[in-house]
Amino acid sequence: MDKLREALKLVSAGPICDTCLGRRYAKLGRGLSNAERGRAIRVLWAMETGNEPVEPDRCWVCDGALSRAEEYARRALEAVEGYEFETFLFGVHLSPYHEAVEDFLRKRFPSPWAEPLQRDMNRALGRAFEALLASEGKEATVDFRHPHVRFTVDLWKGAVEVYIAPAYFFGRYRKLVRGIPQTHWPCRECRGKGCPRCNYTGKMYPTSVEELILPAFMEACGGEGGHLHGAGREDVDARMLGRGRPFVVEVERPRRRKVDLRAVAERINADAKEKVEVLDLRPAPPELVRRVKDLKARKRYLARVSFAAPITEEQLLKALAGLRGEIHQRTPTRVRHRRADLVRVRRVHAASGELLSPTEAEIEILCDGGLYVKELVSGDGGGTHPSLSELLGVEARVTELDVLEVLDDL
Repeated sequence: MDKLREALKLVSAGPICDTCLGRRYAKLGRGLSNAERGRAIRVLWAMETGNEPVEPDRCWVCDGALSRAEEYARRALEAVEGYEFETFLFGVHLSPYHEAVEDFLRKRFPSPWAEPLQRDMNRALGRAFEALLASEGKEATVDFRHPHVRFTVDLWKGAVEVYIAPAYFFGRYRKLVRGIPQTHWPCRECRGKGCPRCNYTGKMYPTSVEELILPAFMEACGGEGGHLHGAGREDVDARMLGRGRPFVVEVERPRRRKVDLRAVAERINADAKEKVEVLDLRPAPPELVRRVKDLKARKRYLARVSFAAPITEEQLLKALAGLRGEIHQRTPTRVRHRRADLVRVRRVHAASGELLSPTEAEIEILCDGGLYVKELVSGDGGGTHPSLSELLGVEARVTELDVLEVLDDL
């Protein structure tokens, strides 16, 4: 009876729609909409006062916002015309008036069973949007985590803002030649503006793995931008062989999400022939980007090494055996300008090799991700311990480097 008395007071406080009335008791009664709850309260109020149980034309609580849900939903649908999506989500920004009313209701008509206007409005918008889609023979479902399209209805501005979520695709790339960075590398001299050093291209290198892969995805999806997120990166002068390096392509504002990935791979492999090859393409969830970027997989390398003085096969094998185990490696000099100057502990799990001549060898290294193999060989002025140079007592350096395998479980 206390609930009922409070409800009847709210009806008498001013013109209120059934939905806003029922929302104050949204957690009571199963299988009822807020409008049905409000209608029931209004009937009881009419029986108590002798008035007619008629819903008013205007509502001082929502100020007619709920009645405009279909209008907002229609504008949202028009905003994504031409975009492919299977999931959506609505959000609402209240106006200062609505925020003040919500605060007033909490203080003047407190109810532990109430739900906020935003939730009711979101629900009304979602239902109206689904109905409009159905009228066009289309279908989409609400997704609270990763909706393909997200709408924000601003009740103060009367505006509908739209966010088109990127499309993501997983794959692996093989870099078959040296001299190609993974991503676009702006010229150090002009910072991408164009100068004599970069032949006015604004780039340190003519192309990149990203520039060879991304256009085919952009065209297939009708996207407006994009990025390649790699699981680490090999040096510019290193090849990436074996089954390739894992990556995720992110396509911004895609008009199409369902694309023929076999055709995309064929296009990339034809256009980037003998430079880059992609394989194992598949759609990916957004969270895979972070997983790929944080990947700490072991890697297998093949390096051609030159020595400042002749060595024997026995010396080489003994030094390689000494590399197995923990390696303490200070951030290499060549990357210290862009990475924190720390000493990291990594492991070499296997090391083997053979002499090609007294001053040249080919070695294979299996090690933790994040270990710099060039510095493992050279020692980087004592920054890496132990190193092949240190164990041999002879200066050594990598002349060619290939990544043979990334041992991931993606």
